[in-house]
Amino acid sequence: MPPKIAEVIEHDVCAACGACEAVCPIGAVTVKKAAEIRDPNDLSLYEKGAGYLVCEGCLTCSRICPVVDGFIENELANVRTFFAAKSRENAGSQDGGVTSGILKSLFKQDKIDCAVGITRNEKWEPEVVLLTSAEDVEKVRGTKYTSDPVVAALREAFEKYDRIAVVGVPCQAHSARLIRENVSEKIVLIIGLLCMESFYHDVMLDKIIPEIMKVKIEDVRKMEFTKGKFWVYTSDGEVHSVPIKDVAKYARNPCHHCCDYTSVFADISVGSVGAPDGWNSVFIRTDIGEEYFDMVREEMEIMEDPKPGLELVRKLIDMKRKNNAEHFKEVCKEFSFETGIRDETV
Repeated sequence: MPPKIAEVIEHDVCAACGACEAVCPIGAVTVKKAAEIRDPNDLSLYEKGAGYLVCEGCLTCSRICPVVDGFIENELANVRTFFAAKSRENAGSQDGGVTSGILKSLFKQDKIDCAVGITRNEKWEPEVVLLTSAEDVEKVRGTKYTSDPVVAALREAFEKYDRIAVVGVPCQAHSARLIRENVSEKIVLIIGLLCMESFYHDVMLDKIIPEIMKVKIEDVRKMEFTKGKFWVYTSDGEVHSVPIKDVAKYARNPCHHCCDYTSVFADISVGSVGAPDGWNSVFIRTDIGEEYFDMVREEMEIMEDPKPGLELVRKLIDMKRKNNAEHFKEVCKEFSFETGIRDETV
């Protein structure tokens, strides 16, 4: 019998987080860039053809797949504390530089050996990287809005390092949590990012930036989704924007089935929504999250009661779920296994 992820792939709801590649003991599955846009009739993302034909039946991949595991109804139920923060060294950061600040401080204190994240080149093409020093963290500053199988890098990381931090969007934070609970305790910290949707890098580079935004990708220095618009800042100081609805339709199809906005399975979630300009919103969700943030607190400026606060976060959670929950429930009817949206706390 094929693993459950075969059905996830068939129905085009695979998030391409890379978790299955990270944990498969025989390397039967790889999430390659060539397979980012999947054809249900072509399982070529498997290294040896249809992966389940060589699968040895351990079904580890089924235990760490975020789609198989499903979603949580109230994703704010496990938030212990919510506040705004910014790193005291945040030059070049997207907002308050909290994620980079956490990683840099933990490296300097020798609390982690490795962090998994995404960097980009001058053409905004993403690349998954293993960071091993505070200096390396400079490579991953800023939000990319394009997807890459971040969690797949854990396969190499597990071989070399014992204390690993993972930074990722909700699907990646979810699978990292499942890996920590089912496969390896080497993941010591999961930092989740707030995410409405992401895009295939070729769609962003060849369609959205040149045709909709009408700028050259080489001139872009920053992108962001905020205040109902997609904004692009260019090196000549110009600012370009369009309503989010003009670009949202180009998001990856799996994103239209996602029901997690705030990375509910992370130890610490970080975003910009709910905090003033130049600050990050921070959600502490677990004992681990509290422990590690306390280690870096002196490196941060803290705002205890930021505005617009959780009220705005809840509105965006509801917005994401308004359509996505129905899409996910429909595809769940096609699965041979049970998954869905659970009314419980993680």
